[in-house]
Amino acid sequence: MGFRKIALAAMLAGAPIVALYAQDGPESLLPPGFDDPAPAPTPAPAPRRTAAPTPAPGGSVSQPVVQSVPDSAPNTGGATSRAEAARRLLDRLPSLDDLEKMDTDEIDELLGLKPSFDIPPAARRSTDVVGLLAASEGGMARNSLTNYDALFVRRVLDGTKGPLVSRWGHILLRRALASRLAAPTGMDGVEFAALRAGLLNRMGEPVIARALVQEVDSADYSPALIGAAYDAYVGTGDFTGACPMVRLHARAREDRDWELLRGICSSFSGESGGMDRIERQRRRSEGTQIDSLLAQKYAGAVGRARRAVTLEWEDVDELTPWRYALATATGAEVPNGLLTTGGATFQRMAAVSPSVPLIQRAQGSEVAAAEGILSSAALVDLYSQIYSDPEIEGDEASRAAQLREAYVGDPEARLTAMRNIWGDTDGSNRFHSRQVLTAYAAARLTPDPAFEADAGWLIGSMLAAGLDANAVRWANTVQTGSHGWGLLMLGSPALSDVVSESAVRSFIEEDESARQQRSRFFVAGLAGLGRLAPDKAQELSGVLNYDIGRETRWTRAIDRAAARNNRVLVSYLVALGMQGSSWRQMTPVHLYHIVKALNDVGLTAEARMIAAEAVARS
Repeated sequence: MGFRKIALAAMLAGAPIVALYAQDGPESLLPPGFDDPAPAPTPAPAPRRTAAPTPAPGGSVSQPVVQSVPDSAPNTGGATSRAEAARRLLDRLPSLDDLEKMDTDEIDELLGLKPSFDIPPAARRSTDVVGLLAASEGGMARNSLTNYDALFVRRVLDGTKGPLVSRWGHILLRRALASRLAAPTGMDGVEFAALRAGLLNRMGEPVIARALVQEVDSADYSPALIGAAYDAYVGTGDFTGACPMVRLHARAREDRDWELLRGICSSFSGESGGMDRIERQRRRSEGTQIDSLLAQKYAGAVGRARRAVTLEWEDVDELTPWRYALATATGAEVPNGLLTTGGATFQRMAAVSPSVPLIQRAQGSEVAAAEGILSSAALVDLYSQIYSDPEIEGDEASRAAQLREAYVGDPEARLTAMRNIWGDTDGSNRFHSRQVLTAYAAARLTPDPAFEADAGWLIGSMLAAGLDANAVRWANTVQTGSHGWGLLMLGSPALSDVVSESAVRSFIEEDESARQQRSRFFVAGLAGLGRLAPDKAQELSGVLNYDIGRETRWTRAIDRAAARNNRVLVSYLVALGMQGSSWRQMTPVHLYHIVKALNDVGLTAEARMIAAEAVARS
């Protein structure tokens, strides 16, 4: 590589002079004098105009018209200008030291050899339709948004800033974002992919976001898609997976983390200059050098250059996704203090990262399962791994043993084990994630009147994983107006009759939630599903101090989308109206319009699960 750079420098240094003298025009191959133009004749003074004689009959003779041509100014500074141009070009050429610091991509760019794409033309993909799930695979209709204005769709997706309060709302939105869709009118497929991938990242789904951006050829990436792809690769800890994008769009960004990523990719390709690039960034760093040190550690693991790296966390006061992803990818231990103050972002990342210890993954699953990132089956698999590892101790190991007992013990022991797993039934994210964990164990339990006191929690656990048919088996075990009865009135797939006003009032009387929020959601959910007469819904909402008929710009938008039977747009608007970290941020009016819109467009199962979840978690 070094010999190539030196030879290249010599070639570049010697080439400009010849090239410059050829810039003014092609060199003549004729002998001297043959290509010299004849001197221009001095124009004669123009004659005064006189009256033209009357032409003789029978014809006329045309006279030539002579026009004067202005003299050209002589070029006296040609040699000077050529020499000055040569000096300017030489000044722009990199020095030998600069060439030694360049990687292969920069040299190719200097010579104009950098490719504009990395896929053969015959294999390049269209961006007319981008996504992961076709309609035949559970996705939504591909042309759902083609007749909608790009500005409206852009505002809806950009306006959804983060996680949703509903686990089932999250699952629905993930499906809608991952579907193979054509872009709205006035928006190209690349921008549409960038908007969807960006939202997937914000809601804690970098794995799906990474798969989505990989559906677009790297050469077609826009700055927005580069940003979304970067976040997805960092969120999954897949730094080398970003290298094809980094190679083609090396100059897309100039921030420090991007330059460090370029160094990682150069090292991954076997180039010695990758470590040098990272080292230069380390020397330029002001404050902590942990980012550069982590990049060096990762580059040494994936490349040929090996360097001893000592990580010092003492001067680090903030944990970023970049730092956490690099640390976990290289097996470095992140201080607990930084993890504690880092918030839910790193718990979501830990829950889906295969390089994180099982204990940390289990701790992260408390957030990920409640939000809909992890399924019940994924949780059971995680705790099965914990149970099979005899070296793991503590709360997670105890919970894994309790989960096993919930499957294999006698009925009373199984219910006791589930109670131990749930802990405080306070409606928190922790409690809901535990209900997701025990869903299949609860479904295996035979309905028994002796378990009536816990029937509501068992039904809620089953519905958390969508096991509605199993939950319906407990219908004869619960009393009208009880918590479990209310969940079945919303979550049952077989209920055809409307619920009576007296039964709803019984539920309201039994409700002990703050501000009767559970009853407010119950009435809104029944009304949205069409299981409560409209006049009774209006009357009961008044009893509970809210107006179920109140309208806003958002309610009108989702109602119009439902009237047009557009599942994709309804799903996007559902997400826009369900942003937040707690069901305390949700209003019964929003819940009513969400459930009604989903039910109207045929997403009845999702409507039932969201309505039941609202009551279960309030």
